[in-house]
Amino acid sequence: MPRAEGATPALAQWFTAKAAHPDALVFFRMGDFFEMFFGDAETASVALDIALSFRGEHRGQPVPMCGVPVHAWEAYLARLIRQGYRVAVCDQMETPEQAKKRKAPTIRREVLRVVTPATVTEDGLLDAARPAWLLALAEAEGGLGAAWVDVSTGGFETMALARDDLAGLLARIEPVEAVAPPDLAALPALAQRLPGRIAERAPPRDPGRLLRDAFEVATLDGFGRFAAAELAAAALAVAYVRETQAGALPRLDPPRPQAGAAGTLALDAATRRSLEILRDQRGGTEATLFAAVDRTLTAAGARELAGRLSAPLADAAAVAARHDAVDFLLGAEATRGALRATLKGAPDMARALARLAVDRFFPRDLAALASGFARAEAAAAAIADAPLPPPPAIAAAGAALRLDPGLPEEYARALNTEKVPARLEDGGVIAAGYDGELDALRRLRDGAREAIAALQLDLAQAWGVASLKIRHHQQFGFLAEMPAAAGQKLVQAPPVAAGQPHGPILRQTMANAMRFTCPALAELDRKVAEAGERAAVRERACIAHLKRLALEQGGAIAAAARALAELDLHAAAATLAAEGGWCRPEIAERPEFHIAAGRHPVVEAMQRRARGAAFVPNDCDLSPGRRLCLLTGPNMAGKSTWLRQNALMVVLAQSGLFVPAARARMGLVDRLFSRVGGGDDIAGGRSTFMVEMAETAAILNQATANSLVVLDEVGRGTATWDGLAIAWSVLEALHDRIRCRAIFASHFHELTALAGRLPELQLARMQVREWRGEVVFQHLVGPGASERSWGVHVARLAGVPRPVLKRAAEVLAALEARARAGGRDALAEELPLFAPRPPATPPSPLQAELEALDPDSLSPREAQEALYRLKALATLPHDSSPEVSAAQQENPVAPQGDTVV
Repeated sequence: MPRAEGATPALAQWFTAKAAHPDALVFFRMGDFFEMFFGDAETASVALDIALSFRGEHRGQPVPMCGVPVHAWEAYLARLIRQGYRVAVCDQMETPEQAKKRKAPTIRREVLRVVTPATVTEDGLLDAARPAWLLALAEAEGGLGAAWVDVSTGGFETMALARDDLAGLLARIEPVEAVAPPDLAALPALAQRLPGRIAERAPPRDPGRLLRDAFEVATLDGFGRFAAAELAAAALAVAYVRETQAGALPRLDPPRPQAGAAGTLALDAATRRSLEILRDQRGGTEATLFAAVDRTLTAAGARELAGRLSAPLADAAAVAARHDAVDFLLGAEATRGALRATLKGAPDMARALARLAVDRFFPRDLAALASGFARAEAAAAAIADAPLPPPPAIAAAGAALRLDPGLPEEYARALNTEKVPARLEDGGVIAAGYDGELDALRRLRDGAREAIAALQLDLAQAWGVASLKIRHHQQFGFLAEMPAAAGQKLVQAPPVAAGQPHGPILRQTMANAMRFTCPALAELDRKVAEAGERAAVRERACIAHLKRLALEQGGAIAAAARALAELDLHAAAATLAAEGGWCRPEIAERPEFHIAAGRHPVVEAMQRRARGAAFVPNDCDLSPGRRLCLLTGPNMAGKSTWLRQNALMVVLAQSGLFVPAARARMGLVDRLFSRVGGGDDIAGGRSTFMVEMAETAAILNQATANSLVVLDEVGRGTATWDGLAIAWSVLEALHDRIRCRAIFASHFHELTALAGRLPELQLARMQVREWRGEVVFQHLVGPGASERSWGVHVARLAGVPRPVLKRAAEVLAALEARARAGGRDALAEELPLFAPRPPATPPSPLQAELEALDPDSLSPREAQEALYRLKALATLPHDSSPEVSAAQQENPVAPQGDTVV
């Protein structure tokens, strides 16, 4: 950046602003434009696709410049913020006339705020259905702490966590920006997720004191118990927010500590990506669990739904309380209808309150609060009129909706809700009859029409010009305008002497008209202007009074906003259950998992939207005694759908929603793992197989007996025998060591031999049949093991050329024949083995006896006796072990529609 020496007064102000905010683009107000200079201009012109020009010179060089109009600046600002830029808004603090009065060389300008992705409050810069979390990280006393703040609503939460859990937290809250010390800012999990959106700051030296001052309390004990690292992160978040707001602090809820993994279902980043809860694997939002189940009517309700799906509960009582609320509204149809009618189109009170707190509000925000107050009252009345006593969650929400009656009444009387102006400066925000002084000033201001008409008639008569018209000029005020010929006569022989109230004074000559003033016109102009200014000042005072009332009760308003969001979500969940035939999941004390006629919520929603074939439900039973399911068969038969749908049942149930099934009973899951599908990590330098193994390692190291694991095709990314060995050992570990509920899908059909050795392993297969020479994928899961994987048929469905398919069929037939004959060659190590692998032969008695001998410990007599035993065993015929039977295989599921290949 060039040096500031020799800069003009205005440019010197820009240099000062840029020096204070070197990592931000400076929006510098110049009249009707926000302009950017030097490197900022070059960067912004590319980012915004606007022209780069020059304004004057500095130190002999032209100054690069680009600008955006003030009236449209939010649209340009939004584009910059979405690209991750920070913008320092340097605005004019006075008018040119005020600057002249104090004999200043230029208008005073100051940076009013720094706009960053997580500190915006304007609706145009926010996603209505998602929170805009700012994540702060800090370390203290050997621990890592996180705090996340949503400036747009005041939400504030903290957590103590391990570094290994950071990726999971990032996937859960999806922050739009982060602030952290340099060493934490460089953590790969953070740097890769938020490139260019991490502000490096050191935590405050006394975090406890900063937080106590910010929330005006003597102790933080009332907010909960915080680890030292949590306090440091929370203080860093508050300090950063205050920095971006030029020293002001928005209204924030008190920080709420979370209990880490103890209170919520643990979902790592890979599982969230696999299950596509809020975003699909391409980053979109259409084909997601959220989109499929969202029936909310308000933006706040949608944010509440997103938050619950991101952090399902792991506490049975809390889950049951949410289910009770949905169950109540499902049964109380009239109450649900009244609530949804009240909530439809309800404003976003939380975000309107946030804009009031930072003094960046519009008349529509005041109107939003007034409307929200009325809707809160109506929603509370609907709950009170319910035919049965509501459950605790509904009753608590109803109580939170009961605001101090004086506040809604004051807003209802004060605001002109019939015609809400776009800006405060436009006037007309306060309704007539609310403030007597304002009404009087408005009458004086608006009564000028009658006064102007009367004065126009007087001047026309006094000056003898019937065509005289009084018009208002922005610079000169009220002027009497007349044709040029009449004006010339008036100048030459004025009928009224100058200096008299009606004495004409020429102010402006034009081609076809002339304009005059007089003392009476000047006096009228002064009275009208004064009345208008006084009315504007008085109206601003009334607005400030309303703002103060709202902020004084900010906590109650925020609680009412949360209550409306929760009621919206509960009513939406009940509506979804009524529309789709969803059932209330029963939360069992034992680690059960039994789903009757379950359906995939996203696939079913997409099929319904496309008016396609109906989704045919499936069962799944992972209850004790059969808690591990080995699934074989082709992918096209719906294998991945069935895997994911059972994992999504847990997310829905523990989020407090009902599930798409005829019946559901499940024990609470503490950790959910889903590895379905694969992909590489090019940025991290990891192959697809390396990513698969890393995710598998995370499951084996973190899963517990209360977890649910869904695994697909473990070991397929390496050579056949290596992959089979890995899959075999993983399956055994899930059964023997971890002892969790799990679905393990694989094309390694050799694994079915484990059914005779692992007592809680059940076999299931995707059913396929042949019909008139065609292969039909039935999308059914039946008992037993699949004999084939039908890969050549899937390739045909994908459009692989016929010659390639024909040759593949020939090679497959040859390989299968060799496998049946036992003559496998080197090719078998690189191609899938579809024939079941012969079970391992147990050691012969002779081998067993030899393995049991310890020659170093035998006496001469014992050695001789051992030789006789071995000789006797050597003469016996070899007794091979019987093949493993699969008789105990049972069917965990039912049909799902056919696909003919």
